[in-house]
Amino acid sequence: MDTKQPINKVALLDIANNIMKEHDDYLAGMEATDVSEKSGVLIFKGEYFLDEQGLPTPKTTAVFNVFKGLAHILSQQYTLE
Repeated sequence: MDTKQPINKVALLDIANNIMKEHDDYLAGMEATDVSEKSGVLIFKGEYFLDEQGLPTPKTTAVFNVFKGLAHILSQQYTLE
């Protein structure tokens, strides 16, 4: 039985950006700017703080952890309209 609530991208991003501020790995400037859904899992996108060569930095790991947490929490509650 599917009990997920349909939601539009703008509303979902607003919720996600508020929730992420409570995450242990949250850093100032972190923001989810887009979301898509694949196989029932919400995938959040935004700035990944890559270096000049396009390689991950310690901040990249933090962003990944925060977005993964958002996907875990919000994919259980919402589906994109």
